[in-house]
Amino acid sequence: MRQRAVRDQQRLDSGVGISARDLANLQSEVVSLAKRQGDLEDVVLEVMERLEAATERVTELTERVSALEAKVADATERRDTATAEIDAEAAKVTKDREVIVTSMPADLMALYEKIRVKQGGVGAARLYQRRCEGCRLELDMAEVNEIKAAPRDQVVRHENCGRILVRTADSGI
Repeated sequence: MRQRAVRDQQRLDSGVGISARDLANLQSEVVSLAKRQGDLEDVVLEVMERLEAATERVTELTERVSALEAKVADATERRDTATAEIDAEAAKVTKDREVIVTSMPADLMALYEKIRVKQGGVGAARLYQRRCEGCRLELDMAEVNEIKAAPRDQVVRHENCGRILVRTADSGI
């Protein structure tokens, strides 16, 4: 379009061998081409502004993605560390349990396992301030008196849930 406008302007400026009517048509065409060129330049400017805005948005989103990826990496590292700690603790507890189980009488362990299976994983519960920590119920005075009368090495069970009660200094008995 620019080449055509330059060529028409040169013909118009030279004016050689062109009729008045053709000169008027050329002049009208040069004005029309100039207007068209101005419109196209406006469109190009608008597209360039939109491209600049889109580029800025892409940069912003890329930075946000990088920040989120860093957060995900940090969370993954913390999760893996916590998992390793839990696994180590579970291994220690399992080892400690094995040592305790081997030192316990077989009939007591059989009773514990039977209760544990029946009670959904908890076969023995601490007796804390006259309350069974297995079922969270407070023992009545008759049960408390029976437990007090029982020898310290006797296995006592909660009448309500059937769990083995583990007596400690803070049992209140």
